[in-house]
Amino acid sequence: MLIVDDATILRKLIRMTLEEIGHEVVGEAENGFKAVLKCADLKPDVIFLDITMPEMDGLTAIPKLIEKNPSVKIVVCSALGQKAMIIQAIKSGAVNFIVKPFEKETIKKVMQVI
Repeated sequence: MLIVDDATILRKLIRMTLEEIGHEVVGEAENGFKAVLKCADLKPDVIFLDITMPEMDGLTAIPKLIEKNPSVKIVVCSALGQKAMIIQAIKSGAVNFIVKPFEKETIKKVMQVI
């Protein structure tokens, strides 16, 4: 798993939840640009990707991440008011989404279906 969010606290929450349910987190990034670089090296199975970030947002990063690792599954993390962006992310290749703020149970449920 690769966790991409500009908020350190959210990266930690997602990491703790994933590790609690037995998944390995291979890396973290604070923006889409760094995520693309890490994706090429780490080849994660799943990426939890924020949409709104500095330098490179999640929507711009999705096709680049898929290009670096075509089998990756991307789960978009978004604020409630970003419905249009979530739809665009799914059309670009994301497989699922979670809405912020989220409970640990939400991450567990998403991981069961991907």
